[in-house]
Parts: sequence; C-alpha cells; structure tokens
Amino acid sequence: MILPNRLKVGDTIGVVAPSDPIIGDNIEELKRAKEIVESDGFKVKFSKNLFSNTKGYSATAKEKAEDINGMFANKDVKMIWCAKGGNNSNSVFDYLDYNLIRNNPKIICGFSDITSLINIISEKVGLVTFSSTNFKTIATDETDYSYKEVINRFVNGSLELGKEKSGYKTIQEGETEGQLIGGNLNLTSEMVCGKFSIDFTDKILFIEDLAFESEPVAISNYLYYMKQNGVFNKIKGLWIGNYNHESGVQLEKIVLDVLDGEYDFPIVKSNNFGHIETKTVIPIGTKVKIDTSKEIKVELIEKCVK
Repeated sequence: MILPNRLKVGDTIGVVAPSDPIIGDNIEELKRAKEIVESDGFKVKFSKNLFSNTKGYSATAKEKAEDINGMFANKDVKMIWCAKGGNNSNSVFDYLDYNLIRNNPKIICGFSDITSLINIISEKVGLVTFSSTNFKTIATDETDYSYKEVINRFVNGSLELGKEKSGYKTIQEGETEGQLIGGNLNLTSEMVCGKFSIDFTDKILFIEDLAFESEPVAISNYLYYMKQNGVFNKIKGLWIGNYNHESGVQLEKIVLDVLDGEYDFPIVKSNNFGHIETKTVIPIGTKVKIDTSKEIKVELIEKCVK
C-alpha cells in the first residue's frame, strides 16, 4: 500500500464536496470550520466547485471529480478533506484520474457517503485512505473529540484506536490480522459487485450505519446481500461501530442473525466510529490485529502515514 505523508502545521488542506451540495446553513458551517482549522496554524483551500449545485440536488459528477483531481494535482495541498456526506459520491468514479492520484499520494478522508470514495481510491490506487469526521462537523460537533482524533492521526502519526470512550466488547472470540476495509454499511454493500467493486479477501471489515436512515430490516437487507455474494466467506474479521436505532435493536444482533453461526472469525464492537461525535480515524488499507482477549481489541500494526 502507498502511504501518504503526514500533515504538518502550516500545510494546506483542500476541501471538496463529493456528495450532497453545500447550501443553506452548510455554507456558514464550512466557513466556521475553516476558521477553526486556520486558527490551529493550517491553511484551508476551498475547491473550485465546492458550492456548486448545478443539478439542483448536487454538483455534476464531472465538477466533483474535477475538484478531487485538482486537489491531488496541486502540489501545495497536502491533505484532502471531504466537506460532508450525502448520497452520491460514487458519481465521480468514472471521472477520477487514478494514475494522477497514484503519482500524487496524499491524505484523503471523510465518512458516511464518503465511504464509497475512499474505498474505491484505495482499491484502484493502493493508497491508504481514511474514514474520519467530515470537515463540516468541526463546526457542528458539540465537542472537539473527532477533530483532535484527526490531528492525532495525521500530524502525530498516532496508531491509537482506543480511548476511555471506545467501549470495546467481544461479540465472537478470536484473533486475526488483515487490512481494513469498509465504513458505512449501506455504501459498502453497494461495492460488493460490479465495475467498481472492492476486494474483501482476507480483510478486516468495519461497518456502521445511520439508524435514522436505515431501519433494522434495511440493515438485514445489506448484510444478506453481502452474505449471498460471498463477502463473509472472504473476510478474516468483523468490527462493528455505531448504530443507535429507536427500537433498541443493535447492529450486532442483526449481524449475528444474518451470520447464523456459520462463520468463525472474530467479531468485536466499539463506540468509536460511526454517526457519533466520538469518531476515531480508521485507515483503509492498513493492517490491524483483532485480539478479543485484550481491552483494546483492534490494534493498528502498521503505520498509516509516513
């Protein structure tokens, strides 16, 4: 895997919007986030089409891809931070310049709908990418927990995946190693087959979902689709994140219902990623070890920035 360079104080961070449009309150939220990051000594560059809403529901796929390609090509930009999530970051897949990205590796991060983008870049290019808080949430979170996690991973090169709020627990015992893949369950399930599929072989799959959008029966749908297409025959371990549905049905329950005792890989749960404020930064393409006998049950065993 290709490691991006770590971020340094004074570096320029490029902000792009591959998903929903930046309109309404989002405009001021991004401006406030920019002020916060710049007050910490970084420079922030908004992409050319960041505030575009050409289609009336988002920028065009080519506008979004132009911004992403442009940020990778810009030698002054050292990190690319996705502004927010939404629904259609996969629209850029045909228009990304994967050779350009491979020859200009740098940090790119985000979560939720950004799951599609960071997984396909890692798959096509071999670049370690990152599931992290989005740029907008720096201004909208009630705490700076997730922002500090970004700084700790990208500036300090931390390998930490556990803190006091991580809440690791064992769902199925075991010990294994593999590269990380995944993120939002809905988006990950859409990348099982087809032209822009990702390879789950010998990977550690991490999953979360937004309960507001995905009812338990929908979660079951995504997981059965993955099961029917052989994903759980390929992976070496499963790491479950946040899913807080009003019914009280937990993501780990639905997982066990679907897997039905047919697989023996380790399964762990934690409260440090997903649609919550306590988000750690998870590198896609970096090797981890799961050991259910330990308090912090998922351990990064390779560097993710250099």
